[in-house]
Amino acid sequence: MPASPRWSGPQRRIGLTGGIASGKSTVARWLEQQGLPVLDADVYAREALAPGTAGAAAVLERYGEVVRGEGSAAAAGVINRAALGQIVFNAPQERSWLEQLVHPLVRARFEDELARLASAPAVVLVVPLLFEAGLEGLCSEVWLVDCEPEQQLERLMQRDGLSEAAAEARIQAQWPLERKRPLADQLIDNRTDPSQLPARLGHLLKASALDG
Repeated sequence: MPASPRWSGPQRRIGLTGGIASGKSTVARWLEQQGLPVLDADVYAREALAPGTAGAAAVLERYGEVVRGEGSAAAAGVINRAALGQIVFNAPQERSWLEQLVHPLVRARFEDELARLASAPAVVLVVPLLFEAGLEGLCSEVWLVDCEPEQQLERLMQRDGLSEAAAEARIQAQWPLERKRPLADQLIDNRTDPSQLPARLGHLLKASALDG
C-alpha cells in the first residue's frame, strides 16, 4: 500500500500518471471514450502560460526575447514553448523555478474542475508529475502507465522528433518509473502491443478503488 494519503470521498478519482512517452495519452483517450471526464495537467499548464496571463508575464520577464514567439505571436505575448523547453530541460534550477510558478496554478485548476464535477461518479486526473508535484492527495487511486526506459526514449524521439540527448534530458527531468512504481496503486503494462490495453483497463475500471 502506498504510504502517501489518498483522497477519500464518494467520488472515484483516478490519478493517471507515468513517465513521458509511456502511453498516458492512449490510456486517457480510452477512459474518455468510456464517458469519464478527463482533466489534463498539461492542458492546465499551457493555460497557465497563455498570452496575457500572469504566468506568461513572469516567464517573459525572466527570459526576455529568447522565449518570445515570432511575428504576430510575439506581439500577442505568445511563449515559444520549444525555446522555453530548451532552457528548462537543460538547467535544473530553471526547471525548478518554472515548476514553482506553474504547479500551484495547475493545482488550483484541478480543484476548480473537481468542484464543478462533484456530482460525477468518477473523474480521471492526468498528471505526468503527479508524485513530483505532490498531487496524490487529489486522487482516490493512482494508475501508473509502465514501460521500459529504452521504450520511453525510442517513443519520445519518434513522437517529438528529438535527438537522443534532447529526449534523454526530458526523461531525466522526471522521476524514473522505478521510483514511481511502488507509489502507485495499479500498474498498467504498456511494454507490448497497445491493442492489449483495453482489456486490462476495462478490468481496472470495473474494480473498486484500490482493489487488487
